[in-house]
Amino acid sequence: MEGRCERPPASRAKKPAAKRTTTEHNGTVAARSHAGSSGPRRGARSRGAEPDGDPTEKPATRARPGQASMRITDLRSSATGAAGVAKQPASPELQPPAIQPPASPELQPPAIQPPAIQSPASPELQPPAHPEAPEVASGPRGRRGARSVGQQRAPRASRKALKETPEGKLKNVLEKLKLKREKISKAADVVNNIVKRLLSRMKNRESEFKDVQQLNTGSYYERVKISAPNEFDVMFKLEVPRILLEEYRNTGAFYLVKFKRIPRGNPLSHFLEGEILSASKMLSKFREIIKEEVKEIKDSDVCVEEEKPGSPAVTLLIRNPEEISVDIILALESKSSWPISTKEGLPIKNWLGTKMRTSFRQKPFYLVPKDAKVDNSFQGKTWRLSFSHIEKDILKNHGTEKTCCEVGGVKCCRKDCLKLMKYLLEQLKKEYQELEAFCSYHVKTAIFHMWTEHPQDREWDPKHLSRCFDNFLTFFVECLRTEKLVHYFIPKFNLFSQELIDQKSKEFLIGKIEYERNNGFPIFDKF
Repeated sequence: MEGRCERPPASRAKKPAAKRTTTEHNGTVAARSHAGSSGPRRGARSRGAEPDGDPTEKPATRARPGQASMRITDLRSSATGAAGVAKQPASPELQPPAIQPPASPELQPPAIQPPAIQSPASPELQPPAHPEAPEVASGPRGRRGARSVGQQRAPRASRKALKETPEGKLKNVLEKLKLKREKISKAADVVNNIVKRLLSRMKNRESEFKDVQQLNTGSYYERVKISAPNEFDVMFKLEVPRILLEEYRNTGAFYLVKFKRIPRGNPLSHFLEGEILSASKMLSKFREIIKEEVKEIKDSDVCVEEEKPGSPAVTLLIRNPEEISVDIILALESKSSWPISTKEGLPIKNWLGTKMRTSFRQKPFYLVPKDAKVDNSFQGKTWRLSFSHIEKDILKNHGTEKTCCEVGGVKCCRKDCLKLMKYLLEQLKKEYQELEAFCSYHVKTAIFHMWTEHPQDREWDPKHLSRCFDNFLTFFVECLRTEKLVHYFIPKFNLFSQELIDQKSKEFLIGKIEYERNNGFPIFDKF
């Protein structure tokens, strides 16, 4: 039989049958005491085999030459067979498979290796062991699958230890960034009340803006707002049919707006400078009307903030019950075909699909009164393309699976990575004036490109949040280093061009990001 040492025929002939039986029993008993009470006897072919004889029988006091060698060999074979762990696990289900980090930094799901006991190369990338995974039994417990001699049981990690891992720390930050339901409700009620009254008053007065409609945009409505519900973006859209667009200086993003035909009584005709609809004139009148209407709201502490150069928004400041900023943005709505500069943009075919892209491009596009920067000043005639409504739809339906992150659906960490990066930039900007040129839109654009390059939901498994976030940081730093962040809808418009952000500012941000990631993000502890 396999695993036994053969004895010379002469020795077998002289040995009494009773002694042979006793020796076998002793060999089995010795193996059981060594490997655990549940280990099978030598020679047993399955775990269900029951040993013959009395397991309490005492070992023989004398042994013939050759028997010691036989028993030692049998003990080794029996111990290995009983423990089932020394070289190969007998029951893979007794311990969860080890998760190995991928060989490359790409976002790939970890390969599932055969069950083994080994130290992971990157402990911070390892998801914690499943709390219901069965433990390996020790000898005294008498359970099957006992550890072989010398095998150490891994200590169970405490909750505090898990929170101190990179994975745990990031999840703890996300937990603190969650908007409190009570605060959301109060803030939304205040903002909705002010905006609704303002919109109603504008519709009821004779002005160029009596036909405006509300369109909610921005991080709050995209469900990626962090920290506190204290900033809201609201579009007041105004449909303008029969317009012609003339691209400004080959930017792809800024346009001069003209009318194909100006009918008599067109309320926007007095905003024209020659044939061109002046963005600055129209925004100035829009601001004036809002200021007049805000003064009529007597029961709320609200005012209009000073105009910011180059900003397309009229900003309201609500001081009660807490300070809330509301950007009201005038937007021209066009239901014609998207401009030619967007033809190769919105690269979601391999991510959300061709049908979704076609559906998006059939929706209207918007123009906001954003002045193009010329040298160190802004000229006042241009309008900039806006696709904030499409961005909101992408963030709501971001998975290859339609049920991604829905109730009952599989979760991903796409939005978590976006929130963490937004918070990192927000905290850095609080401390360093050198970062004033950067904004959350840069973060959102970068992560759209990241999602495009890694479209599968499994590549954004929440169990590997730390690795996903680190990969996003690597991508963002590379965009800064190469000075190239392509607008997601307008491929030839570079958000990190020298004309928009100088190289010194980009290098400064690279240094701050690298410091934070190399030191465990100390800035996240400054709440």
